[in-house]
Amino acid sequence: MIKKVSSGVLIMVIILIAIFWDTVTYGFQQANGQLSITFNTIPVEDVLNDTTVADSIKQKITIIQEARTFAFDELGLERSDNYTSYYDQEGEVSLWNLSASKPYALEPRLWTFPLLGSFPYKGFFDLDRAKKEMTELKEDGYDVRIRPVSGWSTLGWTNDPILSNMLERPEGALAGLIIHELTHSTIFVKDQIELNENLASFIGERGAVLFLNKKYGRNSAPYFDYILAEDDSQTFRNQMLFATQMLDSLYQFLDGVNDSVKSVQKHIMIDRIMSSIDTLHFHDPRYYKIFQTGRPNNAYFMSYLRYYSAKDSLENLLTRDYANDLKLFIQGMKDYHE
Repeated sequence: MIKKVSSGVLIMVIILIAIFWDTVTYGFQQANGQLSITFNTIPVEDVLNDTTVADSIKQKITIIQEARTFAFDELGLERSDNYTSYYDQEGEVSLWNLSASKPYALEPRLWTFPLLGSFPYKGFFDLDRAKKEMTELKEDGYDVRIRPVSGWSTLGWTNDPILSNMLERPEGALAGLIIHELTHSTIFVKDQIELNENLASFIGERGAVLFLNKKYGRNSAPYFDYILAEDDSQTFRNQMLFATQMLDSLYQFLDGVNDSVKSVQKHIMIDRIMSSIDTLHFHDPRYYKIFQTGRPNNAYFMSYLRYYSAKDSLENLLTRDYANDLKLFIQGMKDYHE
């Protein structure tokens, strides 16, 4: 009887693996990529005490340690051992993000993973595998985007290390990134990626301002530089969010029209969006060249909805219900989403 039950269980396992083979192999690839990083990290203390490590690297690592402490003590984010180790990427990208959207609707392609839920993007430690899946998605008619990822959260599955490429960011942006990722470790709602990313982006940006103000003051160069950079970012984001409204209206208007007409009208609309950048004011002139490296598509525009579409409503909530107290706001979000 036991042998029959064991055989039945084994057969069921084999059938399930066969059905979900792509998910199983992807999971193993991701686990292998993450573990290869985790097993090759160095404790932060060792890096800071190493006389061969450049002072510029040590300074940025120190900023991260200060940002962690600020996030835990001043903002009430969940305490963890994240960012207490260091991984040298040797100038290489470790992870790529793949996202896709329908060609004539701002609707993401979703990937569903056991326990974690559904995601409108997929991470790859192997660029060739990401490109292979991108090609398959393009053949299925999707708009597709691959971008490098400078930081990510494993949501407590492992202790997230400092990645050397993070240190290329200016001080304020680096603090914001750390606070963003620690927010994911504190508040994560299954199947609500747009909420999670909007919330982490908002808390990361607001938290960075508070951190820089406490460390340097409002009249300091780091604070002023971050405010200018965020002003540029917000100007560009607003334009991209407006672009999503224009595209959404166009797609609804063209509903039922043949794809060749949709393609032409979409191309014209995206041309208008790209040229509109020249009408905006930026402190950093590099924004005027932002589309010289590639033409945006639906997957590109949807990333702005995913990360920034709720900023105004979150800002209003912070002001109205929490008197601009970010720590109270975070606690309120934790309580509400538990």
